[in-house]
Amino acid sequence: MWSKFVRHFSTSPLTRVRHPKLRRAPHYATLTDRDISFFERLLPDGRAITDPDDCSPYNIDWIKTCQGQSQLVLRPKTVDEIQAILRYCHEHQLAVCPQGGNTGLAGGSVPVFDEIVLSLRSLNSIGAFDENSGVLIADAGCILQTLDVHVNQFGHTMPLDLGAKGSCLIGGNVATNAGGIRVVRYGSLRSAVLGLEIVLADGSLLDCLTSLRKDNTGVDMKQAFIGSEGILGLITRVALACPSAMSGVGLGLFSCTSFENILSTMRLARKLCGETLSAIEFLDSSTYNLSLKNLQQTNKPVEPNNFYILVETMSSTYEQAKATLDKLANTALEKEFITDGTLAQDLKQYKDLWAIRERVPEALVADGYVFKYDFSLPPARMYKLVEETQKRMKPFSNVRNVTGFGHLGDQNLHLNITVQNGYSDEIKHALEPWLYEWVAKERGSISAEHGLGLHKSKYLELNKGKQSLELMKKMKNIFDPKCILNPYKVLPYKID
Repeated sequence: MWSKFVRHFSTSPLTRVRHPKLRRAPHYATLTDRDISFFERLLPDGRAITDPDDCSPYNIDWIKTCQGQSQLVLRPKTVDEIQAILRYCHEHQLAVCPQGGNTGLAGGSVPVFDEIVLSLRSLNSIGAFDENSGVLIADAGCILQTLDVHVNQFGHTMPLDLGAKGSCLIGGNVATNAGGIRVVRYGSLRSAVLGLEIVLADGSLLDCLTSLRKDNTGVDMKQAFIGSEGILGLITRVALACPSAMSGVGLGLFSCTSFENILSTMRLARKLCGETLSAIEFLDSSTYNLSLKNLQQTNKPVEPNNFYILVETMSSTYEQAKATLDKLANTALEKEFITDGTLAQDLKQYKDLWAIRERVPEALVADGYVFKYDFSLPPARMYKLVEETQKRMKPFSNVRNVTGFGHLGDQNLHLNITVQNGYSDEIKHALEPWLYEWVAKERGSISAEHGLGLHKSKYLELNKGKQSLELMKKMKNIFDPKCILNPYKVLPYKID
């Protein structure tokens, strides 16, 4: 049996393409009627899904780059049910693909072959919120936005904000150590995770669900599971530190002639905005223009230029948030770091300005097939990679745009190449492994926030080195000796 991949990143019907190298591991059992009967008894009320049409959405990833062939989707409602599922799969050598909201961008959330999909969407109870400590306990299947609404009523906010917040699940966020737009203010999600409950591959329960901010007792076991993408265990409950919500928010969009001026504006923002600073995002002109075109926005908010920077501030009062932005805008203009700018005057303008950045992904999709990359690099080298990629793509007449944008405040570049007339092997081979090698030489990360999944697993050694890779493999063998959890992902899979 061959893996099926979908080389198509658009809203049109999927095109199935066989992967020429990756083969199904022979030691995994094939699903039988007896197996299905067991799961149907365990999960009544139609929560063991076998209808091909109903299984289809769980087999296709969000950006439609790959498609699995799972014949069984399980939707447990309790931790006991998850334990029973994994205990059975461990005993019978059945491979499992854990799945959250299926919003990942690296092929990690869907099966590669016929792995059983274990969906966490029905494990969605919100637990206690401690108003004294600001700690929330919730099931892994809770939607991020739902949790944010819940803690807002107590005057708090989630320590994470993503474009997919309306559909991504908190368990998947933790399993991928998701980033987003507010890492500048709150740090990575890892820093907000106080405790986890995890079901291991053999069905046993690992209880690390502390809600304490201080617990210096031995090895912090939960850290191994944050960002591990479901290959070590299945996260079932989380304890998160939720910061106080700020009632005052300000947002400014500024245009710059060069990336050097973008960096100068960022440094100035850190100095002048101080503790009110909550987000710093940048877009080059290609990204900016594509986004405005997609939004059908004819009135440009600032005078056109080569680069654009978004700066957000948060404070206990609107006046303070706006005052720091006013000072930033005036000083940056005096120093000629920026050529023009606008500050949001109300909630509508605030949302409209953020839409230019947040809806970039759909604008890129509208431009053609998208080769997407997610890197961490030293700030001074971030746009150099975009320029080098633009040069490398010049010989290809079907390349429409090479764009750069991202989370400038935490050194995260999103590099995208849009191509007309669909996927191209020739372009991919020109980009990979060249891009990953370039980033590795700069001591950057080949995956800043999207994870490795299936797409980038073979390049892990470039980033981590041989010794780290061997230690990761040993950890995998300790937690999942039969390798039934999310196979072929994260760690390089040996091709016979």
